[in-house]
Amino acid sequence: MAGHFEPLPGGGAAVALDEVEVSILRSLAVQLLELIGPGDEQGPDAADPLARLFAEGPSEPPADPALARLFPDAYGTPGAEQDREERAHAAEFRRYTENDLRQRKREDALGVVRSLDSLTLAGDRGAVLRLSPEDCHRWLGALNDLRLTIGTRLEIGDEDDSDELFRLPDEDPRKPMVMAYLWLGGLQETLVAALMA
Repeated sequence: MAGHFEPLPGGGAAVALDEVEVSILRSLAVQLLELIGPGDEQGPDAADPLARLFAEGPSEPPADPALARLFPDAYGTPGAEQDREERAHAAEFRRYTENDLRQRKREDALGVVRSLDSLTLAGDRGAVLRLSPEDCHRWLGALNDLRLTIGTRLEIGDEDDSDELFRLPDEDPRKPMVMAYLWLGGLQETLVAALMA
C-alpha cells in the first residue's frame, strides 16, 4: 500500500503515508486554497440559498494562468481567437457558475487538509489514511486541481513538451515541482483504480 491507494472493503480507499508525504500533501492543498482565494460564504446573502444561487461572479477569466486553467472559458477558444459572441457567452456562463466551482474546489482542498490533519503519525512508519467514497471524490478533485496548477506553472502542454522536464538534472530548480507533479499523478491514478475495483 505504500505510495499508492488500494480499495477498502465496502468502498473507499486507503494509502500509507509517511510524515514527509503528509507534510507535502498538506502544504500543496493549503497553497491551492490560497490560490483559489476565500469564499463569499460569510457575505450578506450567506443565509439565503436563493440569493446565493443567483449571486453573480466574475465575468472575465482570471489573469493568473494557473487560475485560468482551473476556471477555463466554457465557450470557444480562449484568448484572442474568440469572437465577440463567444466571449459574451463565456462571460455569461462564468458569471453564474464560477462562484460555485470555486466553492467546490475549496471544499475538495479543505477535505484533503482535514483528512491529513486527522491522521496520527507513528514515527517513521507514518500512518494509513482511510477515505470514505465521498472523501475519495474530494481527493480526486483536489489531486486533479493540484496537477493542473503545477502543470501550468511548469508549462506542460502536451506529452511531447513534458518529456524534457522528466529528464531534468537534480540541480534544476524545477525538479521538485516535476517530482511533485509525477507523484500526484501516481496517487490520482491509483485512487481512480481503487474506486473502480
